[in-house]
Amino acid sequence: MEADHLLRQYAEGRRDFSLAQLSQSFLSGTILRQIDLNDADLTNAILNGTDLNGASLKCANLSGADLSGANLSGATLIEAKLIGAVLCGANLNGADLVNADLSKANLRGAKLRGAELWGANLVDADLTGTDLSGATMPDGTIHP
Repeated sequence: MEADHLLRQYAEGRRDFSLAQLSQSFLSGTILRQIDLNDADLTNAILNGTDLNGASLKCANLSGADLSGANLSGATLIEAKLIGAVLCGANLNGADLVNADLSKANLRGAKLRGAELWGANLVDADLTGTDLSGATMPDGTIHP
């Protein structure tokens, strides 16, 4: 699927783009609130500054994607692959990242207040300056 095709259909009211093939797509700065991208392939996609508030990205592959400054507050990213993704300054407040793979992800300055990270893989992730207040950590503990 081409990014411009997705944007046209989204503008027409469609929200379900499950299984979409959007690898290397350019969707920077777009508004895609409440979109369903479950099981979508967004490998190496450019999504910096994109508004994905309340989006559903269950089992989506976002490995290598640029999500810097994106709004993913309240998004569902259960079992999503974010290996090596760039999430610098992203808003993930209240996001559900249960069992997500964030290994080698860059989360510098990201906001994860109240996020669910139970079972998430954070091996070699850069959490410098990340706000984890009230987040449920991979081991089930609540971050102070």
